[in-house]
Amino acid sequence: MLRAFNVSISGLIASVFFGIIGMWLFRVGKQKSSYPLVFIAIALMFYPYFTSGPWLDWGVGAGLCGLAYYFWWS
Repeated sequence: MLRAFNVSISGLIASVFFGIIGMWLFRVGKQKSSYPLVFIAIALMFYPYFTSGPWLDWGVGAGLCGLAYYFWWS
């Protein structure tokens, strides 16, 4: 039997927060023709569907933002 999504307030806030950053980064990545930034942006928009718990939500989001920062300046 399928289990319902485990939704928490922290998960919702993280998905909105990192989704907005992902949309902005996607647009900037397309303008700069930077494929790593585009792929990181897509990951930022969709990873909250696959994580469980606030530590993973915020940790993966912060890690992806750090990776985007690295590719932005390299």
